[in-house]
Amino acid sequence: MGCFVDILLPVPFDSFTYAVPADLQTKAVRGCRVVVPFGKSKVYTGVVLRTHDQPPQGVGVKSIMEVLDDVPVVNEQQFQFWQWVADYYICPLGDVFKAVVVKTLSPNPSPVMGRGDHPDGFLPITGEVPEGRRGSARVCESLSSLSPVQQQAYSEILTSFLTLDITLLHGVTSSGKTEIYIHLIDKFISEGKQVLYLLPEIALTTQITERLRKVFGDRMGVYHSKFTEGQRLKVYGRQLSEQPYQLILGVRSSLFLPFQNLGLIIVDEEHETSYKQQEPAPRYHARNAAMMLARMFGAKTLLGTATPSFETFHLAKKGRYGYVQLTQRHLGMQLPEIRVIDLLEMRRKKMMTGAFSLPLVEAIREALNRKEQVILFQNRRGFARFLECKQCGWVPRCPHCDVSLTFHRTTQLLTCHYCGHVSRLPEKCPNCEESSFTDVGLGTEKVEDQTMRLFPDATVLRMDLDTAKTRNQCERIIKDFSAGKADILIGTQMVTKGLDFDNVGVVGVLDANTMLNQPDFRSYERTFHVVSQVAGRAGRKNAVGRVLLQTRSADSDIVRQIAKNDFWGMFYQQMTERRDFGYPPFSRLIYVYLRHRDASLLEHLAQEMAEKLRRVFGERVLGPDQPPVSRIQSLHIRKIVLKLGLTMSVDKVRRELVRIQGEVVSSPVARTLNVYYDVDPQ
Repeated sequence: MGCFVDILLPVPFDSFTYAVPADLQTKAVRGCRVVVPFGKSKVYTGVVLRTHDQPPQGVGVKSIMEVLDDVPVVNEQQFQFWQWVADYYICPLGDVFKAVVVKTLSPNPSPVMGRGDHPDGFLPITGEVPEGRRGSARVCESLSSLSPVQQQAYSEILTSFLTLDITLLHGVTSSGKTEIYIHLIDKFISEGKQVLYLLPEIALTTQITERLRKVFGDRMGVYHSKFTEGQRLKVYGRQLSEQPYQLILGVRSSLFLPFQNLGLIIVDEEHETSYKQQEPAPRYHARNAAMMLARMFGAKTLLGTATPSFETFHLAKKGRYGYVQLTQRHLGMQLPEIRVIDLLEMRRKKMMTGAFSLPLVEAIREALNRKEQVILFQNRRGFARFLECKQCGWVPRCPHCDVSLTFHRTTQLLTCHYCGHVSRLPEKCPNCEESSFTDVGLGTEKVEDQTMRLFPDATVLRMDLDTAKTRNQCERIIKDFSAGKADILIGTQMVTKGLDFDNVGVVGVLDANTMLNQPDFRSYERTFHVVSQVAGRAGRKNAVGRVLLQTRSADSDIVRQIAKNDFWGMFYQQMTERRDFGYPPFSRLIYVYLRHRDASLLEHLAQEMAEKLRRVFGERVLGPDQPPVSRIQSLHIRKIVLKLGLTMSVDKVRRELVRIQGEVVSSPVARTLNVYYDVDPQ
């Protein structure tokens, strides 16, 4: 047994070497947790990465303080997967570990925490099955049978899995994809395999958990970041036991759980951008990472959606993925009727009341009179995008970020949605001392206010990051609306993601241009996804739902394609443009971000790094440029874009990026420069 160990810690480095006292050498094995000193006064919990007999050169070596586990709590598949995530997304292995651990240790922890007096808050991971769950699991309900159309799709998926590891299930909203998932889960579980069912949002787990629990009982575990540390640790520990959960339902963090015999991963709503982790590192895409995890286990992956991402659909068309289509809604339900409302014409004819056109107001009133429910979608939270002085035009801005502050009228606060800075509404303009302000832009809070004025007898709920911060808040809103306790639900993209409501007659999209006008090559694709998904909430049972799409671009191709649900037309048109300009799926993108407090120094270093990159990658390097938000948390930002060929070696690209970064930050003036990468940005 080695006298030294390389320890993985939740800090942005690959590993650190520690000495092992003689009495701990038989216990400090790969995959076990250890307590170690770090820096001058900190204490961390880490995981043993490897044991060896090679002391580090030129530095002092500290010793591990304690081994927390009798058996490893990280298995070989996890180590392999973590390393792939670190390599592919170009980040230190410690950043991956930090995304996995339940809690990072603090230097001055509470003495009453976790196991004994350990300062990390970790509960012991024993791998024991909770009382009442030992022995054979109870199944609460037999499987609701598949329709002929669903049965055909189910059979086609299994046939596809005979020759391909990944299959796309392209089914219109309400086509019964979930029922097909349930039958597939049952088949793989009956064969002794584990199944991971991924959802893009915590909000979606509320309804699907109840549905799956009826079939799979306590064979299913649920895992997501809104659970308490104790709840997540119990799931983790159960997965290490001799009787792990056979089905895990969760969001992207579920990929990092220990699996023993994974046979199938279902990625529902595979097109969703929320599968991509943005901050902090690792900036991984859960869909792509899921396919790699499945490959490591020799498992299958099913990608399900009503509106496939272009990358997925392109690979399915090329035959790289299997392709199964569901074109009919379940039980003969019809797709909703989408009516485009020209906001420019409505304003010209003075047929607007706040954010509502006259046709939308009439449609809502008719639905309420029929005792139907209404969903209103606005992709911006808060009351107004910003406030503006009526006299001089001064706008309150964040002192730490290059953005205006969003006004939240409920709290009478101005908030930065990038860094969280909060300030009170000023009594007077600091520029001209005028005391009157006007609110500019439309947020869900203002929509709620206008809705309550227009429909005073209706019960209104709002679902966004302000009203649904916790799992319980989110669940309560969904359950109340599902139970008919509210007439109108107002929300951001949280209301678009596959929720099932039986009595929604009208869906209103208040301003499609907030999505269409984003400075991103994917803006049309994303708008199609979002509007199609929110439209799918309408007309779930015996009536055709109505969708009113308000836009200032009524004559554009994308709006006509949305109105006709013409995914194929939109796909081919957008793919032609992407091929011409070299965007994915005809290239791979890597964004290189540089951050520093000194704007002029940052510009110099960004130019230096871009020039070094051009020596290797040539014209494939674009920039550096300022991103739309060029300062966040007092750090100025520059962005360099790499457009890489599909055949280029990922390992070679990563090595060159790391090498060039090392050259740039080796300068004494660049030591505080922060460089990070966004691979396959969304």
